[in-house]
Amino acid sequence: MNEDELLQKITEAVAQCGEIIINADRTQAGIDEKAGHANFVTEYDKRVQKELEKKLLAILPEAVFVGEEEDIHASIEKGYAFIVDPIDGTTNFIKDYHISMISVGLTLDGAQYMGIVYNPYLKEMFTAVKGKGAFLNGKAIQVSKEPLSNGVVLFGTSPYYKELSKRSFALAYQYFDKALDIRRSGSSAFDLCSVAAGRAEVFFELMLSPWDYAAGSLIVEEAGGKVTTAEGMPITLQKGCSVIASNAVCYAECAKYMSECNV
Repeated sequence: MNEDELLQKITEAVAQCGEIIINADRTQAGIDEKAGHANFVTEYDKRVQKELEKKLLAILPEAVFVGEEEDIHASIEKGYAFIVDPIDGTTNFIKDYHISMISVGLTLDGAQYMGIVYNPYLKEMFTAVKGKGAFLNGKAIQVSKEPLSNGVVLFGTSPYYKELSKRSFALAYQYFDKALDIRRSGSSAFDLCSVAAGRAEVFFELMLSPWDYAAGSLIVEEAGGKVTTAEGMPITLQKGCSVIASNAVCYAECAKYMSECNV
C-alpha cells in the first residue's frame, strides 16, 4: 500500500466513525468521571475508540494502537503507532456544543508521520503527511502571516490540572491585551487545525496529553507553522507536555510572553 492509499483508507475510517458522534443519543451517553477536574468519558468515547482500533488495525495490522481511553499504553518507539483521541472535546460532546474532533496521529519509529483530524459536524477533514504539506478536504492550507496585533489567540486551560489555572489565565490576559481577541473552544485538536488553516494565529495550553496534539501539531507544522513546548523545546509523544503553536511571525513574541509568565 502506498502513502496516498494509506492516508485515504485512514480518512475513510475516521469519517465513518464520525457518524457515531453525529448520530449519538446523549440520553444514553453513560457519562463517567476520570481523574482530574471535569475529566469525563462517555460510552461514545469508548465506542468510537473501539471502532477506530478495529478499522485502523485492519488497515495497518503491524501498528500498535495508543488510545486515550486505555489504562495502559504500548510503546511507540518501534514501527508504526496510531495515537488516537476518539472524541477530543468530550465536555462539548456531552453539552451538544458542536466542537468535538476525532484525532488520529500515525507515527513511525517514534516520529510523526501522518496527522488526521476530523470535525464531523462541519465535515472538515484536516490531513498532513510529513514533508508533504497540510490539507483541508483535499485543498492545501497555510498558517496566516498576520502579526499578533492583528491575530486571534486560542487557548486551553488544562482543566484537569487545577494548579495551572492561574498561570493559564494570566497568560491569556497578556495575549488579550496584545491581540485582536482570544478564544477557548474546549478542543485542542480543533484549535491546532484552526491555526494551521490561518483562522487564528496562536494556540497555547500548559499541559496536554500526546493524543491531544499528535495529529494537530503535525498539521500545523506542515502548514508552515511552528510548534514547541512553552519552554521552546520540541514536543514529546511519549508523555504529556505544554504546547504552543503559531505562525512564524508571532512565535518570537509568544515565546517572550511565555517567559514573562514564568512558564
